[in-house]
Amino acid sequence: MSNLDKRSCADKALSAYDGQVPDWVAELAAYADRFGQKQAGAAIGYSNSVVSMVVNKSKDAQKLDLRRVEQAVRGALMGLTVDCPVYRQIGRDVCLTNQDLPFSAHRRERVALWHACRNGCPHSRVKGGDDVA
Repeated sequence: MSNLDKRSCADKALSAYDGQVPDWVAELAAYADRFGQKQAGAAIGYSNSVVSMVVNKSKDAQKLDLRRVEQAVRGALMGLTVDCPVYRQIGRDVCLTNQDLPFSAHRRERVALWHACRNGCPHSRVKGGDDVA
């Protein structure tokens, strides 16, 4: 293992971002240093390789929706909340996860969430209308 491989995630981020590490990347790197990259990825709903790409500012990170990763970090690790029309105040990471859920008519809340995420919720990143198919 080289000396570069032994550096902390925080040090890697500092180097990769030329000393101007965005606050959310710094928080992700610090969490990864405390609990490991795999746990950091699980905490934000991504893989440990995504954590590595973001911390190291790799070329592959450009293929990610970095704004979405940022919002997941801000919700899961930094306490960012949003006002959900269905669940009231929830973490931004929970909001993003809920938007990805498939339609399900088994619970009233899931139906309401499906419609809210597709009909004007200001926090929704879902494209398109209310179609269930």
